[in-house]
Amino acid sequence: MQMRIHRGAMVVAAVAALVGFPLFSGLALAADKHLGEALEHAKEAVAHGKAGHADAIVQHAEEALKHAGAAGKNPHVDEGIKHLKEAVEHGKAGHADVATQHAEGAVTHLSEVK
Repeated sequence: MQMRIHRGAMVVAAVAALVGFPLFSGLALAADKHLGEALEHAKEAVAHGKAGHADAIVQHAEEALKHAGAAGKNPHVDEGIKHLKEAVEHGKAGHADVATQHAEGAVTHLSEVK
């Protein structure tokens, strides 16, 4: 009787592992994809900022914000989001230089996510 219980528990644990592992690894892959997209758009915002294109900073920083928000909770992601919001605000005001500095801050923090 006790052997059946152990065997049943082992089967349940094995099935849970086989079903659960792909689910959680898929979530991690999605977060990594969003983080990569956020980082790429933040870099694009920096490149356009260095060329003085405040409107393009706003466009890329807003796109980066969407992806960073979906990347999961992390102190560096949170700081990156703060910088991206500042980049959008200053970009809309036409302050390409300040917006670029904030976009660079976002790149720095998003690059630090492990």
